[in-house]
Amino acid sequence: MAESNFIDYVKFCSRSGAGGSGSVHFRREKHVPKGGPDGGDGGRGGHIILRGNAQLWTLLHLKYKKHVIAEHGKSGEGGRRKGTNGKDVILEVPLGTVAKEAETGIIRCEITQEGEEFVLTQGGQGGLGNDHFKTSTNQAPRYAQPGEDGIEEWVILELKLLADVGLVGFPNAGKSTLLSSLSAARPEIGNYPFTTLVPNLGVIAYRDELSFVMADIPGIIEGAAEGKGLGLRFLRHIERNSILLFLVPADTKHILKEYRILLKELEKYNPELLDKKRILAISKSDLLDEELMEALKEELPRDVPYLFISAVSGFQLDRLKDLIWKTLQE
Repeated sequence: MAESNFIDYVKFCSRSGAGGSGSVHFRREKHVPKGGPDGGDGGRGGHIILRGNAQLWTLLHLKYKKHVIAEHGKSGEGGRRKGTNGKDVILEVPLGTVAKEAETGIIRCEITQEGEEFVLTQGGQGGLGNDHFKTSTNQAPRYAQPGEDGIEEWVILELKLLADVGLVGFPNAGKSTLLSSLSAARPEIGNYPFTTLVPNLGVIAYRDELSFVMADIPGIIEGAAEGKGLGLRFLRHIERNSILLFLVPADTKHILKEYRILLKELEKYNPELLDKKRILAISKSDLLDEELMEALKEELPRDVPYLFISAVSGFQLDRLKDLIWKTLQE
């Protein structure tokens, strides 16, 4: 996912088609000079439909669609012929896409399955032809029903990446290095804050051809929930993760303090994130000897499993994968 190509937010005007009008028509044949009403119904207006596509990873293809408009239904005809329905517009979206009403923020749907469809904006119903309005006292009605108007609304689509494990940490904690060491993903890596500007996904191979998916999001800083740094915009990408893997570098002055700051930012953003299973990894542990590791254990949290790891040397990465897999199965 190139930086310029990762789009996780789009806003557009969604306009469904109006229904076609019913027909006012009377049967007229050579030997039937005064046939009854036979006006057909109007066709339905086109829907705007979202469809899940597992091959998509971004909303880039919708970035420049400011207006999405479906066809109107056709009017009915004589001989009780129904008008054709307006053509639906189907928008392919990546799995994890959330649709919201732009004005109210109300969530309309979440697309999480391949091929899953949701009618985002419903087309207007077609009107009834005059054939429906004949009665014993009015055998020749000269009116039919107009079609319903289409709906015009502003919609927001947001993407929340679907991954098993979400990496959480301050900038420059080694998240991208870990992801590149465990998977074939190649995120940009540098020795300065905010190297990662967009989320990255990697598939981690495990034993017996098993695998799980890990997501790396831009680093969180203190105050991210209030809009500082880049964290707030991307925090939604870890809302669907089964496990949160906290990464705190070994050269941090106070590991426990940093871990608690990260927890606090997640809680302020969405308290439900604290209900997820957590693992703490002390990264850059190739800088430590066994004596230092034993000393650091005294200041680590007691309520979360932890491991000392090094993405550069590969130290305990297999044990980390074992711990992640075991936690996922629980």
